[in-house]
Amino acid sequence: MGRERELKEFVAVSQDRRCRGFLVCGAAGVGKSRLAEECVEWAAASGFRVGRATASAAAAAVPLGAIAHLLPAGVDLADPVAGFAAVAERLAAGQEDRLRVLFVDDLHWLDSSSAVLLRQLMDAGAVQLLGTVRTGEPYGEAVAALTGGDSVRRVDLGVLNSARIGELLAAALGRPVARHTVHELTAASGGNVLYLRELVLGALAAGDLTEDGEIWQLREGRLSGTARLAEVIGARLTGVGLAGRTVLELLALCEPLPLADAESVAAPHTVAALEGAGLIRVAQDRRRTTVSLAHPLYGEVLRAGVPVLRRRALLLDQAARTEARGARRRGDPLRIATWRLAATGTADPALLTRAAVLARHSHDYAQAVALLQAVPEDHHTTATRSMLGDAFFEMGRWADAEKVLARADRLADGERETLAVALVRTTNLLWSNAPVAEALAANDAALARITNPVDRRKLKINEGFMRIVAGLPAQGLTLLEDLETDVDDASDIDAWLRGAWMKPAGLALVGRTHEAVVWAERAHAVHRRVDEKALASHPAFQRIPLVLALTEAGRPAEARRTGEAAYAELVVADSVVRVWVAVLLGRTEWLSGRPVTARRWWAEAAALARTFDHAMALRPVLAGLAACAAVQGELEAAEVALAELGELPLPEPGLLSAGEERLGQAWLLAARGELGEARTVLMAAARTARVTGHATGEALLLTDVARLGGARRVAGRLTELARACDGELLPARAQLARALAADHPERLLRAADACEAVGADLLTAEAATAAAAAWHRDREPRRAAAAARRAATAEARCEGARTPLLMTARAVAALTAREREIALLAAVGNASLDIARALTLSVRTVDNHLHRAYAKLGVTTRRELARTLGQHPPPARPQG
Repeated sequence: MGRERELKEFVAVSQDRRCRGFLVCGAAGVGKSRLAEECVEWAAASGFRVGRATASAAAAAVPLGAIAHLLPAGVDLADPVAGFAAVAERLAAGQEDRLRVLFVDDLHWLDSSSAVLLRQLMDAGAVQLLGTVRTGEPYGEAVAALTGGDSVRRVDLGVLNSARIGELLAAALGRPVARHTVHELTAASGGNVLYLRELVLGALAAGDLTEDGEIWQLREGRLSGTARLAEVIGARLTGVGLAGRTVLELLALCEPLPLADAESVAAPHTVAALEGAGLIRVAQDRRRTTVSLAHPLYGEVLRAGVPVLRRRALLLDQAARTEARGARRRGDPLRIATWRLAATGTADPALLTRAAVLARHSHDYAQAVALLQAVPEDHHTTATRSMLGDAFFEMGRWADAEKVLARADRLADGERETLAVALVRTTNLLWSNAPVAEALAANDAALARITNPVDRRKLKINEGFMRIVAGLPAQGLTLLEDLETDVDDASDIDAWLRGAWMKPAGLALVGRTHEAVVWAERAHAVHRRVDEKALASHPAFQRIPLVLALTEAGRPAEARRTGEAAYAELVVADSVVRVWVAVLLGRTEWLSGRPVTARRWWAEAAALARTFDHAMALRPVLAGLAACAAVQGELEAAEVALAELGELPLPEPGLLSAGEERLGQAWLLAARGELGEARTVLMAAARTARVTGHATGEALLLTDVARLGGARRVAGRLTELARACDGELLPARAQLARALAADHPERLLRAADACEAVGADLLTAEAATAAAAAWHRDREPRRAAAAARRAATAEARCEGARTPLLMTARAVAALTAREREIALLAAVGNASLDIARALTLSVRTVDNHLHRAYAKLGVTTRRELARTLGQHPPPARPQG
């Protein structure tokens, strides 16, 4: 994984007779031997004669010990000069034109005699060397001569990046892995594949790495290794001496440290030796030189081995050293407080509070909680309680946040403190599973205690924020109409940022997408500028409405890039608000016609929402998972997602239209061939969206009605919405509905053009497929073929999506709408009686329509019908 370039380089070297060797170099555990094995397999498959040897410390004690098994029998090596020449001659004889590839693992351990002999064999053209070398390991002059020269090619393997590790884990585990889990495993392993493997095995054995049928996820804060991993790391850290061990232990507890601090506990040459051994890393930042451990796992192993009293002494000494320098750097109070707290379980309350502020503004919520919980109760203030409640909220600990914030509200002294608590508390209530009315009531209670017009207006802004989150965008936008476009007053920041977060979301939901994009960009820029003054979430959370707005504006590629970047930031911050980035990215990919990618994002969102019991996000996500599974033909997975959705408490309003929660049910019905029932579900869902003012959500649902055979019924309303809203996506949807209603091939192709322009690949494929069917019906084979090719190009980008329109348009070109509907129901195994009941027809009428469909399609059984229509055939009936 991730070594394609190096493998190609070996292939090129093996075919170049001027090259005598290929060396794979790198640190222990980066995959040198794995790459070399792949090279050996390619060489053998290509007809090269292959030999293998493994060097080791034990073999190095015996001359030629590592390669003795490769030497020809009967050669006298008493005289090395004559003997080596004889070996070269014997190995070169009878090879025809294929060189012998000799793989030597751990070449740095090779004894001098073996190295000299191999060099002669290479120079004679008898062998081509393939070797692995661990960087940082000493080796003798003979091995240096073996690996030197222009005829030997060297590649240096680095660690894998996060993206490659995500691919590797998904390939190894058989399902996608949550991005936070990938981040945790990448950070812990440092990209080292050996360490990664042991971390994964340990987490699996401990039950900390689990999957839910869609995605693998690591339990929060749990990462177990294996005994082998501890042994490998422990062996790497041995032999450094007492002074060197002290430096390593100090770094494990306090890294990164100034170089002067490391040299205060050990001589400079000792620190230099640690760097030379690859155990520590020295970095230069302007005039400051810092030291840290070379790998994060070194710290884990070292910390586990430090006795309690020694740990205490190291931490307190380092705190004293930093204080003696005056603790001048910005982060010094945070470091000192953390060290003293870890050493003694307490610290000066004022220091703890200062440190917590620094931790909170660097978005290290777990550290902020640890520091604030250590503050004695009589030293807490309304501000510290609000900050603690906010940190709990960011971690998804809703009940803990409410407990702290309710107390802060009771103890608030004056209107400004009441306002500050209300802003945080209402947000926490809104995200938890408390009724929306409870959050609104808390805001009203604060409003009743505040008389200052400026502060009362901030609570009205907060109410507007809440109403949009609660699924009432028009009401919320009314309250946010006069929200200033900018803010610099520190006292206004928290309320303004909340309003500025939700205003673009509300604008996007009612179809004012251009305004939404402008507002979201402005809010993000302001948040970045004032981040250290605000008690609001990470600035990347301002990207959430931008993803929604860009998608509804018909700019999915930009939405994708924006959302993925924001999600990466929020994963590092470990903020629960990232769940909504995943929700909206899943929606973006669904609207783009990429069900596999959409399902991946929604699976991530579902896993996270379950972890934090966030039902507001879980409801649309489960519906989306069901819809994706249905269009992928995985009906059982769709049923599982819908079953979980049905077990959730009665729905509270949410950011997205409640109607979108019916998508999964509708697409499962469609996959079963029950198109009429699917349309009924979607029409009811669209009415729900219309009542709450979700114009873009209504358009999404009505477009699906059109795709499932109800274009004539919804084309007019979609046209109205397109005129009332801006952006390019909604007009493309309306154009598609009108073209489907007219069933006109040229109009369908123009609709395909419009859909392709807004990145709606599945709609493009469906429109072109319908055009091909219409041309075929009109006996225009060339035009039909051209439209079919156009459809195939778009369909190739749709990740195997299977929709009724896409799968059946060509096959049922000659069928009427009723014949098509009955044929689809029959194809998935419904009996004529069941079809008659579902469509309110007589059985005889159903059979007549089915008979005509059979004749037009040239089939005689329902299994043949299923294959023709691209459906799962019904199970065969038992015999006898």
